[in-house]
Amino acid sequence: MDADRNEKFIIQGLGGAPALRGAIPVRGAKNAALKALAASLLFKNTVVVRNVPEIEDIARAMELLTALGAQVVKTAARTYAITAPRAPVSALPDAIANRLRASIVFAGPLLARTGKVSFPHPGGCLIGARPIDLFLEGFQKMGARVREKGGRYEIEAFGGALSGAKIFFKKPSVTATETLMMAAVAARGTTVIKNAAMEPEIPALAEFLNKSGAKIAGAGTPVITIKGTGLLTAKKPFTTPPDRIEAGSFLILGALAARDLIIMDCDPAHLESPIEHLRAMGVTIETGKNTLRVTNPPRRRAFRSSDIATHEYPGFPTDLQAPMTVLLSQAEGRALVFETIFEGRFRHLDALQKMGAKIEVCDPHRVIVSGVAALSGRTLESPDLRAGLAYIIAALVASGESVIHNVYTIDRGYERIEERLRKIGADIKRTNKQ
Repeated sequence: MDADRNEKFIIQGLGGAPALRGAIPVRGAKNAALKALAASLLFKNTVVVRNVPEIEDIARAMELLTALGAQVVKTAARTYAITAPRAPVSALPDAIANRLRASIVFAGPLLARTGKVSFPHPGGCLIGARPIDLFLEGFQKMGARVREKGGRYEIEAFGGALSGAKIFFKKPSVTATETLMMAAVAARGTTVIKNAAMEPEIPALAEFLNKSGAKIAGAGTPVITIKGTGLLTAKKPFTTPPDRIEAGSFLILGALAARDLIIMDCDPAHLESPIEHLRAMGVTIETGKNTLRVTNPPRRRAFRSSDIATHEYPGFPTDLQAPMTVLLSQAEGRALVFETIFEGRFRHLDALQKMGAKIEVCDPHRVIVSGVAALSGRTLESPDLRAGLAYIIAALVASGESVIHNVYTIDRGYERIEERLRKIGADIKRTNKQ
């Protein structure tokens, strides 16, 4: 799939009325599926990946695998079979890597399998050209030489193979943890990663690799130990876990605009921080084994315990900061939002202010949100996938019509979002008409 870059969403706002109701399903986690696709390069046989979301980032990853020489076959809905070549191409093509932030994750398995890899600085979104020093330093500690030439990174393992190493991250990184963990599977000796990220996608990947012959201990904790085993043999498919960011976004939407909303095919255990923050604001949430039910409260209260400070898992996810800011704009009182993880994560504020949100910018990392603000529909342009979904949520809450351009950024992470929202009562349509 390759979205029309001229497409836009036209949304008729609910004017603050809690009119949405019904059930909305959560798709597979983008960040988990992308890592499983990259991991397929570590296997001697065919890897089957299930519950893969049909989104733009996945389409780019499939293109990347094909360019590296892998055979990619869609065998059923959201199910793919990937067979890595015996000698994969070791250079990630600019045309694809420049459009996919997660392209760097493919560098770890490729380097471990072929002894060398080259790639451009990964692209994908406007949150910034995020530093990749943790990846490069990790590769160097595992016995690789890193050079930058002609706008590309060229990495080569001494002696043609990586070696186990002790790696300490200056700050936790999900993608660096997963990339180096995968590289260590095919390295010689034992690798220990300290201050590792703990997001649930990491133990999900490690469990799959272990069932295929890897020896990984501690995934989901700050210390991960990997004993190099060489290439793996897939015995069972990888089933992509539910997307906790999508589930959390629907939870916030329900708190804002739903009379009674059931979020299906999710894992409430992955959302403890957002759930507790919403309950503190007066939102009623019922948790099931793989469902969440949220009902719109008569009053939403923002007070000191509603302050948000983003943090690595299990803290409040940075990817939910933008939707949560919309919610706080509709809650009584004032709350502080403190973005601790990424620069540029406040790109959505200007648009929300133009819609009527009362937001005071303290500095590049902190804002104060005051409610209750009456939002009005506006013409907006999505800057990135997370802010784009926040715009959809704000447009549904607002009065009047909103038009959201650059929906390609939203399609990068959310599968046919407008179709699922329409089924719970949202008036949203996709069009490419000027």
